[in-house]
Amino acid sequence: MWIADNWQDYKVLDTSDGEKLERWGKYILLRPDPQVIWNTPHDIPEWKNLNGHYHRSKSGGGNWEFHNLPEEWSISYDLKTAGKSLTFNLKPFAFKHTGVFPEQAVNWDWFSSIIYNEVKAHPDRKGQLRVLNLFAYTGGATLAAAAAGAAVTHVDAAKGMVGWAKENAISSGLGDAPIRWLVDDCVKFVEREIRRGNRYDGIIMDPPSYGRGPKGEIWKIEENVYKLIELSTELLDKDSLFFLINSYTTGLQPAVLSYMLGTAIVPKLGGRVESSEIGLPVEKNGLVLPCGASGRWISQ
Repeated sequence: MWIADNWQDYKVLDTSDGEKLERWGKYILLRPDPQVIWNTPHDIPEWKNLNGHYHRSKSGGGNWEFHNLPEEWSISYDLKTAGKSLTFNLKPFAFKHTGVFPEQAVNWDWFSSIIYNEVKAHPDRKGQLRVLNLFAYTGGATLAAAAAGAAVTHVDAAKGMVGWAKENAISSGLGDAPIRWLVDDCVKFVEREIRRGNRYDGIIMDPPSYGRGPKGEIWKIEENVYKLIELSTELLDKDSLFFLINSYTTGLQPAVLSYMLGTAIVPKLGGRVESSEIGLPVEKNGLVLPCGASGRWISQ
């Protein structure tokens, strides 16, 4: 398992009975997690000192209960290789999210090191090495790639998420970084980029299990993801460096991600593929909380 264990401002403190107890900066949140099917004693003080608790409804969805939690606050993450700190503006919103998926930090460190080392070896590529981030959400991967020296195209169908990502870029000192911010359907954007003849040095893809594009386009990961991977490989060439795909869907195990990348990319460009679960360490007991899976293609 690839473990996101480099956080200072975020910790999973404990897990029990379908919930995870987390520290986000100086605030304590309790949120549901379907992976937590064990029960353990609630014997650390943070269980009784919550700033926010998301209660899931039996009929679907849920609601937040707040105790001295600000409407917005921020946390930072220090990239291992690039030597840069990223700042994320947080706010609790519908369906339990805060604006960051902390487990993705293990992938930020992976591809930012590839970008950083490439730019270090070829300084003229700084700001010229091109990365495409699809389903880019609030920009964690975008900021990591830009901080390492890449020019990033950030694509998400939700206008509000793109606006939030821009705020994170400014907070991270990357307001003037070479980032294109696009509100668009990811599949249609890739199709247009192919027709334009554009190419990228790296592609990051974080597709939802289900979603809709800006014009109501329906996305179902099991039906659509492999087609998009195949399309996206047309944006790579012999000099491209990496491809990353994430999955939070139970049916897409690491082996499935490996097979998809291996059949779509390796016959054309060579390189190698690896996949694994990703997870977050639990401070109390040394467990690692599973948080989905990632597949990686690297050219060398």
